[in-house]
Amino acid sequence: MAPTETTPPPTPNFLRLSYPAPRVLLVRMDRPKDLNAMSTAGQWEMDSVWKWFDLEPSLSVAIITGTGRAFSAGADLKEWSNSMSGDADPKNRMGNAPAFKPLSRRLGKKPVIAAVNGLAMGGGCEFIVNCDLVVAAEDAHFALPEVKRGIAAIGGSLPRLIRTIGLQRASEFALTGRNVTAQEMYQWGIVNKVVPQGQVVQEAIKFAELIAKNSPDAIICTRAGLRQGWETASVERAVEWTLEKEFAELQRGENILEGLKAFSEKREPQWKGSKL
Repeated sequence: MAPTETTPPPTPNFLRLSYPAPRVLLVRMDRPKDLNAMSTAGQWEMDSVWKWFDLEPSLSVAIITGTGRAFSAGADLKEWSNSMSGDADPKNRMGNAPAFKPLSRRLGKKPVIAAVNGLAMGGGCEFIVNCDLVVAAEDAHFALPEVKRGIAAIGGSLPRLIRTIGLQRASEFALTGRNVTAQEMYQWGIVNKVVPQGQVVQEAIKFAELIAKNSPDAIICTRAGLRQGWETASVERAVEWTLEKEFAELQRGENILEGLKAFSEKREPQWKGSKL
């Protein structure tokens, strides 16, 4: 039985869910024989899990990782190839705009930490670019090899890379399709911390616990302010949007009162699930 207020969606094909710490969700991609490549069915599981996670009041932060030697090799290229065959329905091609938004394009309300345990290629790498924090194993490798396969990394990472690492580094990464080490990604600012292979999930859990002990409302509001600044052109307008929406909602909630009262009374706050 999941320690949550609502039942998580079924994930029979690709994902395994667990709860390693209070208010923390661990999502494990679990197709190790296929290097955790993502089929269409797997992507639909992801879509349902992230929507549920944002609405589940008992959870504040999620971690995503992979089983085996890969974080994720990206899209299932065998399925993609089959979808391009002459007798396949063009409406079902994997390269078409999907009816869901993958993690690489997720907006969402709550933070997601990537625990990169190994290879992160294509769509798997695009996931990481859009995660809020990234912990990587020291032997992890990252790449957008789509250009080598006649495809393009169109899952959302290209404009986001520009915002994070700038035009020239993003161009080097995306146009060459070369493998980049965890240490280089750390130097570029995409990875927060590089750790030994066996410690990557535990290190991500430590980050998650530091976040999860804070006000659920404040986590959502703070992340919204960060995301608005990253995704919009005007820094000041990003501040205004956050003030008008998330911060206004935060001020009407119970957690701001509890946080201030707990500070005055010199005790730990007892947070309620966020209603933002």
